[in-house]
Amino acid sequence: MVDIATRVWNHKWKIDPIVRSLIDTDFYKLLMCQSVFRNHPDTEVTFSLINRTTSIRLAELIDEGELREQLDHIRSLSLSRGESTWMRGNTFYGKRQMFTPEFMDWFEALRLPPYELEKKDGQYELTFRGRWPEVMLWEIPALAVLMELRSRRVLAGMGRFELQVLYARAMTKLWEKVERLREVPDLRLADFGTRRRHSFLWQDWCVQAMQEGLGASFTGTSNCLIAMNRDLEAIGTNAHELPMVYSALARSDEELARAPYEVLADWHEEHDGNLRIILPDTYGTPGFLERAPDWLAGWTGIRIDSGDPAEGAETAIRWWQGRGEDPRTKLVIFSDGLDVEKIVQLSAQFRGRVRVSFGWGTLLTNDFRGLVPGDGLAPFSLVCKAVSADGRPTVKLSDNPEKAMGPAEEVARYKRVFGVGEQQRRAVVV
Repeated sequence: MVDIATRVWNHKWKIDPIVRSLIDTDFYKLLMCQSVFRNHPDTEVTFSLINRTTSIRLAELIDEGELREQLDHIRSLSLSRGESTWMRGNTFYGKRQMFTPEFMDWFEALRLPPYELEKKDGQYELTFRGRWPEVMLWEIPALAVLMELRSRRVLAGMGRFELQVLYARAMTKLWEKVERLREVPDLRLADFGTRRRHSFLWQDWCVQAMQEGLGASFTGTSNCLIAMNRDLEAIGTNAHELPMVYSALARSDEELARAPYEVLADWHEEHDGNLRIILPDTYGTPGFLERAPDWLAGWTGIRIDSGDPAEGAETAIRWWQGRGEDPRTKLVIFSDGLDVEKIVQLSAQFRGRVRVSFGWGTLLTNDFRGLVPGDGLAPFSLVCKAVSADGRPTVKLSDNPEKAMGPAEEVARYKRVFGVGEQQRRAVVV
């Protein structure tokens, strides 16, 4: 096991680049990338960094030269032979050769495209433009770099023993969470914490702690590199990016209304089993389910990623019942702003009514709240989203309007097309 505090104290850049591999990313990005490679290989997409926590002025915390150095390093990465073998030959969700030879040939030759970086009003404007399959793979490493550089800035002023105590306290804090989770019957929980982790070494430590502390209740990690290195299941399905881009490409209100279902029709052709998970909240869960084709009710389950999680699960249960499905055979994945008490609460509330799983993100891999003066290591809400496709703006409504994005006139249009009325605002935890 790595001595993280000593590694931080004796930091050498070549030993610890923030992103070490093109598969130091979330599994769902690779699954979506293959789908995009097949269905929309030439769509031109722009991704941009969005710091929702504007009080954290990243351009005043993070040195531009260090940021460029890390981003340039990512552009130098390519798949190793071992990584290619793992992707080509491993079994994912019970399926061999999840990734096609055509996709793997393309991925093995890939280098990530250029980036654009500017400073404005104390923030970094980081932008990626190009073909969708290439540009989309910047999202996770870009976020990981910015989160870890911010952590390194805070840690740089600490002495060796102070660092040892800090990490000891953080480890104790996590282990207390593990002990609480051991009490939860039938728990199924995975690590979803790559994008806003404290650091790569810390995420790896957290995963090992979950393996030992929770045993079979810990089902795997979304991080492909850690999954490969630790012989774990790689966990993931799809994300808001797909319906956002498909919808931006729609040329009429009628095409726009169909776009979220066309995403899943394309997905349906490629995958089966647990990969058939619906993410319904991009343009409002109630309306999405009300208009959903009957074949979607036969899918494995639903992931709830915004709004009130219990209300979202109740909505899903009523929908399945109304479509003649038994909710007890279905899977609900909770993945928004989770920490131990919420996991315990939701497990108890839905046990026996539906199969429940948790994708535990930032508060697993980056919970240093209260551990340094001024709380300078507390996690914050940083995202990197597709903002346009073929020159047209993307829109996300969400079940929580605090997570909405897009030009005001397009947001209004999407609300009209998808029948989204008043929504309850909820604080975005991370």
